[in-house]
Amino acid sequence: MKDKDDNIIYVGKAVSLKNRVRQYFRKTNKTQRIEKMVSLIDHFEYIVVDNEAEALILECNLIKKNRPKFNVLLKDDKTYPYIKIDIKSKYPGVFFTRRVVNDGSKYFGPYANPGAAKEMIDFIKQKYKIRQCKTLKERTRPCLNYHINRCLAPCMGYVTSEEYMKQINEIIDLLEGKTGKLLKELEEQMTKEAKNLQYEKAAELRDRIQAIERISEKQKVSNISENNIDVIGIAKSELEVCIEIFFVRGSKMIGREHYFYQDLKDMEDKEIISGFIKQYYLDNPNIPNKIMVREEIEDKEVIEQWLSTMLGKKVEIKSPKKGEKLRFVEMAELNSKVTLENKEKDKSSILMELKEVLKLEKLPRKIETFDISNISGEYMVAAMCVMQDGVIKKNLSRRFKIKTVYGQDDPRCMEEVITRRLKHSIENPNGGFGKLPDVIFADGGITQIRATKQAITNVLKEVKGKKDELENIKVFGMVKNDKHQTRALMDEERNELEISENLMNLITRFQDTVHDTAITYHRKVRDKQITKSELDEVKGIGKVKKQALLKQFGSLKKIKQASDEELMKVKGINMDIIKRIKGET
Repeated sequence: MKDKDDNIIYVGKAVSLKNRVRQYFRKTNKTQRIEKMVSLIDHFEYIVVDNEAEALILECNLIKKNRPKFNVLLKDDKTYPYIKIDIKSKYPGVFFTRRVVNDGSKYFGPYANPGAAKEMIDFIKQKYKIRQCKTLKERTRPCLNYHINRCLAPCMGYVTSEEYMKQINEIIDLLEGKTGKLLKELEEQMTKEAKNLQYEKAAELRDRIQAIERISEKQKVSNISENNIDVIGIAKSELEVCIEIFFVRGSKMIGREHYFYQDLKDMEDKEIISGFIKQYYLDNPNIPNKIMVREEIEDKEVIEQWLSTMLGKKVEIKSPKKGEKLRFVEMAELNSKVTLENKEKDKSSILMELKEVLKLEKLPRKIETFDISNISGEYMVAAMCVMQDGVIKKNLSRRFKIKTVYGQDDPRCMEEVITRRLKHSIENPNGGFGKLPDVIFADGGITQIRATKQAITNVLKEVKGKKDELENIKVFGMVKNDKHQTRALMDEERNELEISENLMNLITRFQDTVHDTAITYHRKVRDKQITKSELDEVKGIGKVKKQALLKQFGSLKKIKQASDEELMKVKGINMDIIKRIKGET
């Protein structure tokens, strides 16, 4: 489904497109989300494929590539910790990684946090004599790890590939949770070494057994017998949806993660979970044997077929009705509810306090602030930062170059920037600036408040539509003391508002964030202009020599301070160029 600007707003699939599309245009029983989507549809495109499995894969890929606003989107951009074993190598290593690629290596995870993955790797490197260098190169002598009995020195050929792989196979069993079989083999080996009077080797095996038992016990979470399962729970509030996913490998919980979605409260749980599963496992090499959810999802058979094809063995999506498995789903749901409540509690208390302090009629869900940065009217730039539902969203920050103001006049710069910003949302509602803010915090006192109000007036005169939304934007100032520290919030009547310490700390962080963003951008523009205006105008210096000089000395100032001999060491620099750099010719 596409809007009038040819932007994709929804991707769906169906055996009968006619029946599926008709559902969206029926007159009754439509949710607010569907009504909004249908109001934006301008035209359709469709692609015909051979079967439902192909349709599912294409749907997943199109959603991932185009990120349509009315599909369930996996917005979390974290990269999760994994343990990697490059088993295609003659002497594999064990590494921490956040990047999973199809390179033939084995990946284990995702882990709950980097600390958990690194702890496991430290344990492996303490108990197994495997290589610790990232790239295996032949050496003339072994490294320190060999001498302290931490490595068998495969780089020197001191161990055969077969002997080395015995350790790697043990490590793989450990990471896959097959500790029962592993411990039995190690105990037999220990007994054998003891009978042969190899007490040192037997003691080493004993220590390894005890360590594996400890780390295995540490991960136990339930009596579920399946080796690899993911358990998914969901919770909803008025503002958000939270999905919690538990990772259980070898009957042991190795981690969990949660995801938040906004504006999905009118969707059914099974529809949200179906969308989540399709996106989450699209590029995930760690597909479990079973996925457990509360209720059966739509497209269950097709998704199972798709996941089974990717894994190379059967994958099932189960909705347990009783026993330990049901209790585990309930635990995931309880955790998703607690996670959501904790987040909502923090956000709602801040939002409620802001609503009361600012005397607003509704919650200020979107607040924006702006800051100007320049030096005596030179290299003038501005920054915008956003607080969404009480959380500062750095990824929504925007930067501006001042276009119409010449000379140092911060209020006029503020007026220009906010005018441009507001027009963006009105002219392109689906663009990068998103919807209009509920509140604007001006970085300063009454002068900046008036400049902001003037910007709103400018836009009201210039554009059609959104008049009520523009007029309802409230403006307050973030006032600083003589030490440039946030002192108070000020309203349009110059009244300073009394706020709590928590709210003051949040506003201070908000002000500091926009200030840092503006300063950083200002320095970038200034440094670019300085190096451009001076080095680029020196005859005989092109892009390559300029980069070589800056790489060698770090800055234009240090280039000018360098001696002739130091400058001559840079490739392509001769005395004629040196004289031009120093202004001697």
